[in-house]
Amino acid sequence: MSNFIVDNNGIKRYLVTINVNGIEYTKVVKANTLLVNFLREELDLTGTKKGCELGDCGSCTVLLDGKPVNSCLILAIEADGMKVTTIEGVASTSNLDNIQEKFLEYGAIQCGYCSAGMILSAKALLTENPKPTEEEVRAGISGNLCRCTGYINIIKAIMAASGQEVLN
Repeated sequence: MSNFIVDNNGIKRYLVTINVNGIEYTKVVKANTLLVNFLREELDLTGTKKGCELGDCGSCTVLLDGKPVNSCLILAIEADGMKVTTIEGVASTSNLDNIQEKFLEYGAIQCGYCSAGMILSAKALLTENPKPTEEEVRAGISGNLCRCTGYINIIKAIMAASGQEVLN
């Protein structure tokens, strides 16, 4: 567990060090600071969206040591010493990631609210399983809700990113 300090009001605050998108940040946070709020408010990384705040919609999905998690259910102190990848860390400075390119190519982005979480879930899936079946893709994004696309173009984009034939 992180080191703590007590502020002037008698509130415990914790010193956390989290590697986010390849940069190590050390910050003082309250014990109840959610990872999504840490990313958005402390680091100004607003690509991670806040949706339901109950872990149901997946719009806040980030990769925690390479695994997709709902950042609205993780405390910042739980991520102390870990690596977090947000949507801002997926692309290189000069190019979009292959998954992002395929999402654009296949029209898998409409309103965009779920896109960051979908892309990070897809990235984790393809890292673990570079040639998933359609059923495995569906399972891989099952924690992410999309109200706009109907999922077909998202599945096509992920299949295309894996280099496989795309569904009709």
